[in-house]
Amino acid sequence: MDSITELIKNEIKRQYKSVRKFSEVSGIPYSTLSNALSKGVGGTSYDTVVKICKLLDIKQTIDSDIILFNSQFHDIYSKLSVLDEQGLHTVNTVLTMEVERCMKRDDTSTVKPFNGIGFASKSDNSIDSEHIKSLIREVLEDG
Repeated sequence: MDSITELIKNEIKRQYKSVRKFSEVSGIPYSTLSNALSKGVGGTSYDTVVKICKLLDIKQTIDSDIILFNSQFHDIYSKLSVLDEQGLHTVNTVLTMEVERCMKRDDTSTVKPFNGIGFASKSDNSIDSEHIKSLIREVLEDG
């Protein structure tokens, strides 16, 4: 079973004790939830998955390493989506400069290294700061 489905299943059990109770509270049909949790949420409609994640306070994810984007990131993204080419260029230039500055600082900095981005992973090895920084670099280079 994929890690997102497993995470959702565990959170439903932890927060609501049963899928039936979560179904009642969420208004999502029990059959839809049961099907999604047994076959994986990949085949479930996007709107339903978003609703489930919001109710369980699970942030939307990207990539197999489960990089989680919190509400601050989504707020920034929604602002970026309305910018024209010049605005995007300006933001990208400033962002690149800030990323370079943050990558060079020492560990005694009071600024949180992943401010606005939370993360989790299936393996313990990938939760080291250098690995996370390399994933962020990959996302920035692909974007």
